[in-house]
Amino acid sequence: MMMLQNAETTSFSGPQSYALADWRLRISDLYSQIRAIEDPKQAWKLWHSVRTDLFWNHAMSPVPEKLLEHFEEIEVFGYDPEMRFLVDLSDMPLVTEEYNLGGDGNVELKRIARTNGLKEKLCNELDVFWISGYGGGLFIPFKDKSSGQETYGGGRYLVDAIKSADLGLAKDGRLILDFNFAYNPSCAISQDYVCPLAPSQNHLPVKILAGEKLQSWVK
Repeated sequence: MMMLQNAETTSFSGPQSYALADWRLRISDLYSQIRAIEDPKQAWKLWHSVRTDLFWNHAMSPVPEKLLEHFEEIEVFGYDPEMRFLVDLSDMPLVTEEYNLGGDGNVELKRIARTNGLKEKLCNELDVFWISGYGGGLFIPFKDKSSGQETYGGGRYLVDAIKSADLGLAKDGRLILDFNFAYNPSCAISQDYVCPLAPSQNHLPVKILAGEKLQSWVK
């Protein structure tokens, strides 16, 4: 099993924000390694292995303690190379959507573009958002026909750059969107989280049987 260096359990004696900073650092390191691996399937195996380890061992794991007895690994579909796309981005009129994230306050998502390269296979394109606030980052949520059946009903995330979940650009400058790396928001695992979900224009009229599944161990 491929594991990220220093992914073992870490103890924290300070505020919870120290643990959150470490979690984000580990995710950032993971995606940095992923972008450096030429074989997408091998990168995906590392992604699955390390995230499963963090869900098991890290203080900021979204898995509630009561579910750990049921948890073995993050359940995913097998890697499908047909679900990896290189897309261009088309300018769109700026639209802002605001989400209330409970204790985390409000977040503004500004639509800055729409993908160009998914429709032929997936029957729709996706809006690309910019997360407002210090630093910001790209954000691409989506739902599909598997949502609520094989996958989480609220949809999944393809890109959340503010948390370093971003596969980056191909050598020709196109954006890499690999649905094998699509993951559930934390609210799919615990009611302690409130997450922004995909707007209607990011609903795909086909099943995307790639990435994270609806987790059977979430009771």
